[in-house]
Amino acid sequence: MSLPQIAPYPPPAADRLPENRAPWKPDPSRAAVLVHDMQRYFLRPFAPGAEPLATAVRNIARITEAYRAAGAPVVYTAKPGGMPPEERGLEIDFWGSGMRDVPEHTAIDDAVRPREGDTVLVKRRYSAFSGTDLADRLAALGRDQLLVTGVYAHIGCLLTAADAFMRDVRPFFVADAMADFTAEDHHFAVRYAARRCGAALSAADALAAAGAAPAPLG
Repeated sequence: MSLPQIAPYPPPAADRLPENRAPWKPDPSRAAVLVHDMQRYFLRPFAPGAEPLATAVRNIARITEAYRAAGAPVVYTAKPGGMPPEERGLEIDFWGSGMRDVPEHTAIDDAVRPREGDTVLVKRRYSAFSGTDLADRLAALGRDQLLVTGVYAHIGCLLTAADAFMRDVRPFFVADAMADFTAEDHHFAVRYAARRCGAALSAADALAAAGAAPAPLG
């Protein structure tokens, strides 16, 4: 019931993203950026330096930098280590006991680590809204858009996007600033978001909306 080893696969191509049903565009004056569960425990199944995580990490770093510079809040989620079974709830039936309470499991990856002024929310379920004050924070800041990045695209990222939609927060699913178990899972999540609860976009488009240069290749 532990996490699977993840074979490399190419990230979604920016020119092959599904058509969005909603005509939304990201606006840094309305948006917050979410960096979802980029903890060492969740990144261990990826081969070092392999895709799609390599591209996701680079793009998350560029996006968070650009949106901070544009005055947008950046929010991180992190799950606690060493949760007892009663706190793990039903997730224990799918994923076992989860991470231990040690930095090599719980720490957020150095390449995308929080900066001064960022927010780190502790969550215990898939959605970043479940059991946290994320919705209240966004409302207090006057933010009705959420750029979703991180891992895993078809689990916590997608459930967070759907949850945002149901709270009238417009989610933007940054397809190449995410990683997942398989290409199939990743593309499923991007398609679902584009068709049912959000807008799929590339990191280049997210950066352009914040007035930043496109992410470099390689």
